[in-house]
Amino acid sequence: MSETAVKAGMRKSTPKIPESGRMRRIIKNRAIYLMILPGFLYFLIFKYIPMSGLIIAFQDYQAYLGVTGSPWVGLKHFERLFTEPMFFTILGNTLLLFFLNLAFYFPVPIILALMLNEVRREVFKRFIQTLVYIPHFMSWVIIVSISFVMLSMDRGIINELMVMAGFDKINFLMSSDWFRPMYVMQVIWREAGWGTIIYLAAMAAIDPGLYEASRIDGASRFRQMWHITLPSIRSVIVVLLILKIGDVLELGFEHIYLLLNSMNRDVAEIFDTYVYTAGLKQGQFSFSTAVGFFKSLIGLILVMLANKLAKKAGEEGIY
Repeated sequence: MSETAVKAGMRKSTPKIPESGRMRRIIKNRAIYLMILPGFLYFLIFKYIPMSGLIIAFQDYQAYLGVTGSPWVGLKHFERLFTEPMFFTILGNTLLLFFLNLAFYFPVPIILALMLNEVRREVFKRFIQTLVYIPHFMSWVIIVSISFVMLSMDRGIINELMVMAGFDKINFLMSSDWFRPMYVMQVIWREAGWGTIIYLAAMAAIDPGLYEASRIDGASRFRQMWHITLPSIRSVIVVLLILKIGDVLELGFEHIYLLLNSMNRDVAEIFDTYVYTAGLKQGQFSFSTAVGFFKSLIGLILVMLANKLAKKAGEEGIY
C-alpha cells in the first residue's frame, strides 16, 4: 500500500471530536485557561479594542461630534504628514537613534550574559546580576536626573574630573553633538542588565554534556563559548532581533522628552515627541493618530520582512 493511501486511511479513521468533548476538555483544563485569561483580557482591552480608534486618522475628528459625527477626510492627514517640512528630519532622527541602539545596545546584554555564564562562584554571580538589574527598576526620570547631576556644568562630577585633567568643561545636556551618545549610554545603563535574563535562561537549557565533551577535546573556555553557547542561543537572538526591528519607530516618549530642549531639538525630535506636541498640546487628534498609524504599519511590515529573512536563513522566526 502506498504512503498516500495510508495517510488517507488515517485521516478517515481519525474521529472528529464532538463539541461536547471539547467542552469537557476545557472544563478539565480550566486551571490552565484561567491562567491564560488575565493575559488575554489585557491584550483584548488595551491592545485590540483601542484599534477601533484608528478610524479618526481618516476623519477630521471633533470631540463634541464624536467618532460617528466627525467628517470623513480620507488620507488628508497622511498627505500632510509626508509633506511636513519636519517629516524627514524626524524620520532621520528616529532611524539614526534606532540604528545606534541596534549597533551598541543590542549586543551588550548578549556579551553580559556570556560573561555572567562563565562565572562559577554563585554568590558573586548573583551579586553582579542584582547590581546590573537594579537600574531597570528606576524610572527614566531618575535615570535622567542622575545623568543631569553627573553631567551638569555646575559642579557635575564628569566636568569636574575633566577640569582636573586639564580639559575644558562640556555642556553635555545642551549639546546637539552629545545628545545621541548620552541617549545610547543611558539606554545601556538602564536596560542591559535586564536584557540578560532571557539569554541566561536560554543558556541554562544547554546540555552540560556538550561542555564536558569539548573539555575532553581540549577546548578553551572561549572556544566553548564560541562553538557551543552562542550557537545554542542563536534562535533566541534572532527572535529578539526581529522584535527589536519591529520597534524601529518606537523609541519611547518619556526618555527622549526628558532630554529634549531647545538646543538639541534638531537631533532629538522623534515621532513620539512629535505626536505628543501635535496631539496633546495642539489638540490635533486625527493628525497624531495618523502619525501613530504610520509608525505601527512600518513596524508591522519590518517584522514580517525580518521574519521571512530569518526563515530563509534557516531560523525558526516568530511565527
